Amino acid sequence: MTGSPFPEWLEPMAATLTQTRFSGPEWSFERKLDGIRLLAYRRGGDVTLYSRTRREQHLPAVAEAVAGLPVEEVILDGELTWGGGPPRYHVFDVLRLDGRELTGQALDHRRGVLAGLPLEPPLERVPAIDHPRPWELACRAGWEGVVAKRRDAPYEHRRSKHWLKMKCEATRAFVVGGFTDPQGSRAGLGALLVGYHQDGEFVFAGKVGTGFDRRLLTELRARFDAAEIADPPFTVASGLPRLRAHWVRPEVVVEVAFLEWTVHGKLRHSRLLGVRPDLSPADVTREAP
Repeated sequence: MTGSPFPEWLEPMAATLTQTRFSGPEWSFERKLDGIRLLAYRRGGDVTLYSRTRREQHLPAVAEAVAGLPVEEVILDGELTWGGGPPRYHVFDVLRLDGRELTGQALDHRRGVLAGLPLEPPLERVPAIDHPRPWELACRAGWEGVVAKRRDAPYEHRRSKHWLKMKCEATRAFVVGGFTDPQGSRAGLGALLVGYHQDGEFVFAGKVGTGFDRRLLTELRARFDAAEIADPPFTVASGLPRLRAHWVRPEVVVEVAFLEWTVHGKLRHSRLLGVRPDLSPADVTREAP
């Protein structure tokens, strides 16, 4: 067989988390699976399965299915899931086939090669999602999220912005108790300092620093300047910023999207969705959606 030498290991491409929601013809979307990354290396009759950290995995059914493909050598990339039944290997990329290195080819080309492989259970191909707002589809379906992939991008052996993962978010209302100064060229304010009411306390929940446009930043700063107070209104306040912070009367309610609560009770990867003038600050608790 001609072609480049069969590699012992290729560093898997990793997706970058994004809070931006977008679509476009240059992007393709796939379901983000809740499993473990699995790479299958087949050379002749030998099949080796690796985790993303190059730990060898013992999965006889998967190895047998890869060995049964009508090829001499192949490297597959995908995700292994269980789901209460036998493991399934969800294949979303092919990095090499019969002496041909494919990592320098565009995603659409690699997908075309992958489509030509007759995958049999427990192997299955990860389909592209045909939906104008795939992240909404994912959240309604109870998925972990989606991965957006550039159709024209090669396979990069690193964490790349050509693959962007959009995780499903929780949304909650929070009360603004302060804000930080803007940095660099940003106008108005840097981040909102938000909290919620619980058992008579006003609990600091963290910062919200994305999701604004310039107009909203300017409007909120003017509103908060008129409501500024000398001391933090939070009564449970671990993690409050010490520098460039301003405190306001807790009168403004905002809707916030975030991925999860940290072990310290703070918002992780939060972004502003909008102001909620219909809600009373007194009614905002951690449990209320």
